[in-house]
Amino acid sequence: MLLAGLAVLSGLVLLVLSADRFVFGASGLALNFGVSPLMIGLTIVAFGTSAPEIFVAAAAALQDNPNLAIGNAIGSNIANVGLVLGLTALIVPVTVHRSVIERQFPIMFAVMAVSVLIFLNDYLSRLEAIALIIIVFMFVIFTVLNEKKQIPVFKQPDTGLKAPKTATSGLWLIAGLVLLVISSKILVWGAVEIASNLGVSDLIIGLTIIAIGTSLPEVATSIASALKGNPDIAIGNVVGSNILNLLAVVGTTGVIAPTSIYPDVMNRDVIVMIVITACMVVMVTPWQNRHILNRLGGFILLACYLGYLSYISVKTLNVPSLS
Repeated sequence: MLLAGLAVLSGLVLLVLSADRFVFGASGLALNFGVSPLMIGLTIVAFGTSAPEIFVAAAAALQDNPNLAIGNAIGSNIANVGLVLGLTALIVPVTVHRSVIERQFPIMFAVMAVSVLIFLNDYLSRLEAIALIIIVFMFVIFTVLNEKKQIPVFKQPDTGLKAPKTATSGLWLIAGLVLLVISSKILVWGAVEIASNLGVSDLIIGLTIIAIGTSLPEVATSIASALKGNPDIAIGNVVGSNILNLLAVVGTTGVIAPTSIYPDVMNRDVIVMIVITACMVVMVTPWQNRHILNRLGGFILLACYLGYLSYISVKTLNVPSLS
């Protein structure tokens, strides 16, 4: 159990660091080959922030634990809204640009509707997964074509280094990719061991420990942006990540290992994901010509997320009632 815990902890740390280096290397290569910063932000960095979830999904599916990957995707979406946006708004109220409300919010809800249709029969087929991967590319193309004159939904992280040499970028890209593979395998192994020892399902581990861990890049990016006076970046980061989680992460899982899905995913977790996301959207509805998630809204989202964690913990561990 101790070794499994250390594996999860070290896997999460390596996962975050390797994702950062992977994005740094890929961005450096793109810049050196003349790709615009906007294009880099909308593609490489967008996928880079979801790289932990994608690689964990692949590792879990390959190790015959696809429900851990499904739990990670849904749990990360819930954590992104409740934990990431909640914490960020508590620090600095989050401004939401009109382009995000008019374009990205509808896409996000459309993707959630597609996921509901897929999860209704409690089974993820390879054909459905391939369809999700195709939608990923359609989403990227749509975003690139429609956001050229808008504020980018994603922003290249401030690494402190500009235009690194091509060789250096290539080495970081390869090193980041290798570490992503290794760390995801370590993380999945430790998570499965913990689930086995505690007698809980891999879905629950994916919804909690792994979901929070793989959301750390979004937490770090959003809070850092808020502290630097750019809190509006947070909501674009979250919306983009949530879309890619349902498309790329679930799609990757199903392509590798078509699987039956625990009924709780549809009966509980997908409903929570939709409700907490809808609450966030209502909170940023125009008020006196402003689109903003204030500190009260952040507190409510964070409280909802902690309540969700408490609920599934009590149900999973069968904690006796005080009464």
